[in-house]
Amino acid sequence: MKSKSIITSLIIALVVLLAVNCFLGMDYLRQRQKNEVLASQITEVSQTLADTPGPPQGLEQKLAEAEAGLADAQNALPRDINGTRVINAILKLADACEVKAIPLSTRPWTADNIGKGYYVFRINLAVSGRFPQLNSFVSKLKNGEFESIVVESLSVSRVPTSSGDTVSVTASLGLTIYTRFTSAM
Repeated sequence: MKSKSIITSLIIALVVLLAVNCFLGMDYLRQRQKNEVLASQITEVSQTLADTPGPPQGLEQKLAEAEAGLADAQNALPRDINGTRVINAILKLADACEVKAIPLSTRPWTADNIGKGYYVFRINLAVSGRFPQLNSFVSKLKNGEFESIVVESLSVSRVPTSSGDTVSVTASLGLTIYTRFTSAM
């Protein structure tokens, strides 16, 4: 009877061992299938990476050029121009060009509706003098101290004179000056 119980114990142990072995073997096969799928995906990704072209040449140079262009654009408009300074400069230029300029109206600095970060100063002038000097005055305004000045309107009228040598004129001039303010207005 002892030998029968030993044989039964051995058979039970053998069945348990086979069951555990079968369970572990099945788990191994599942893991192996997952590894094969992952290995094929890794191979596909590696192939795709190998087929992908490298970055275009000269990107660093293009970036440097773009940054330089951005800096130029940011510095295109002067900073913190004072309205009194603008009027004084216009009056000094008028004296230098031998014309008489009278500021008729100014509007305070206002934020521009189109963009952000810059402000507009508008001034209307009455200018009188001889035509060549008026022409010189307008040219020097556009190419002078304030690079961001725009002549928005110009109306010139001839003034009758007794001398026929030079033509005297009066002009109504509308100017706009753009600036970026860095401080509070």
